[in-house]
Amino acid sequence: MVIPLTPIRCLYRAMDLFGAKIGVVCGAKEFTYAQFGERCLKLASALTARGVAAGDRVAYLSFNNHELLEGYYGVVMAHAIVMPLNVRLSQIELTNILNHSGAKMLVFEQEFEATVEALRAACPEIKTFVSIGEKTAAADLTYEELLATGTPEPMDFMTIDELSIAELFYTSGSTGTPKGVTLSHRTLYLHAMSVATLFFGTEDMVDLHTIPLFHANGWGRPQASTMMGVKQVMVRRFEPSGVFKLIQQHRATDMNVVPTMANALLNAPDRSSYDVSSLRRISIGGAAASPELVQRLEALFPGEICAGYGLTETSPVLSTGRRKGTIDLSDEKERLRRQAMAGWATPGVEIRVVDPHMNDVPRDGVSIGEVIARGDNVMDGYFREPEATANVMTGAWFHTGDMAVWDEERYIHIVDRKKEIIISGGENISSLEVEKAIFAHPDVFECAVVAAPDERWGEVPAAVVVRKPGSTLDEAALMEFLQLRLGKFKLPRIIHFTEEALPKTGTGKIRKMVIREHFWAGKEKRVQG
Repeated sequence: MVIPLTPIRCLYRAMDLFGAKIGVVCGAKEFTYAQFGERCLKLASALTARGVAAGDRVAYLSFNNHELLEGYYGVVMAHAIVMPLNVRLSQIELTNILNHSGAKMLVFEQEFEATVEALRAACPEIKTFVSIGEKTAAADLTYEELLATGTPEPMDFMTIDELSIAELFYTSGSTGTPKGVTLSHRTLYLHAMSVATLFFGTEDMVDLHTIPLFHANGWGRPQASTMMGVKQVMVRRFEPSGVFKLIQQHRATDMNVVPTMANALLNAPDRSSYDVSSLRRISIGGAAASPELVQRLEALFPGEICAGYGLTETSPVLSTGRRKGTIDLSDEKERLRRQAMAGWATPGVEIRVVDPHMNDVPRDGVSIGEVIARGDNVMDGYFREPEATANVMTGAWFHTGDMAVWDEERYIHIVDRKKEIIISGGENISSLEVEKAIFAHPDVFECAVVAAPDERWGEVPAAVVVRKPGSTLDEAALMEFLQLRLGKFKLPRIIHFTEEALPKTGTGKIRKMVIREHFWAGKEKRVQG
């Protein structure tokens, strides 16, 4: 028998098997899986009643909360596409994404009212604006008012086309203009199954949603944790003391962090004031990890700590540095090294490291090639961009653009990026996008943006700018100009003005590696997925 593969089945399983269990915690609010599921069903019918049709995009501008988690299910049960937005983007960036996607509804937190006021005028295809919490001037109705118009009648997931798109995530523009990554019902369900195989002790597992749900499918936790009946605790915004408090209060067992989050926890002055003994597993991803970071986390938290690797285009988890039975990890240094690596493939995934001709490079831990992946969790394509999709696919193999080495155990170690992106605090920043924004200033003659080392963020954007003759443009004026065009995390942290022409190749291309070396001179960079 063929039954549609859809994340809706993850929710129905939780309702059927764990209905009386507290499933979602959001601040002072707690919902059993039965109550959570009922809210999702009401959302689905309310959306349909308001004219949201199959394939329509419903966008969310929100931090982590139960309303956004409900959107992961309610929107797709209405046969529509849920589209969480990065709250760190500027109004102009959000406008471009919303207009490219053709979103029909925007659900937003009150905190973004001023931004949404501007979006109302700039995004004519959005028909309905829904505020989470109190009614605002920018909203047509509140989220609870929307839910009140729905009914909790179960929908028949047998009517779902498993190949239809369920989620749409826009990248941070790591290769230029942000692209919309489409993930189908089938892709999401099989990715959830893969992630669930990494869980253990699910009977008392408590998953702390430290990673923003708008980031790369929430790393698969919204579906996998729901399917396994895990208690999910929302972390609205990451703040070390708040995270420690939630761990202690809810006896959290699992959480995911990017290295900047890990460093913040490690350096929090009150880190010893809380009981964190319940933690069993911490996954590190989104940016560079190191054996030293794993070791320091192990000194603060009990349990298994390992890195992982993936991209928005792969739902996102491709591999983790979890233990592998074919390797002797009795040597402590070797254990830490492997747990800090991108690691080995998760179920349903194949990973290779290849040369430009698609031939495997030697598995010697030295030869460098590009990481390519094939599996159930690879995206269905870039939204409305068939050419961009074709450019990253060779048959069924997805080109990640990341350079790596691998070994006989098929452990992957990322050593560099093929494309000139800057990875700052787990966010991918396109140097080209920042350059375009700088070059838009009328006093800029030419510019280049590269990654510069930073103790807190790993890397930050650094700009070298040549002014037009006679210009008195300074850093303050340029930053004021850029703040209207770029999200805060994309703004250059270093701006260097020079009177000399930037170094170029014989064909006139700026030699960015030469510029980059100026910032990295004397520094050791460790890059790991």
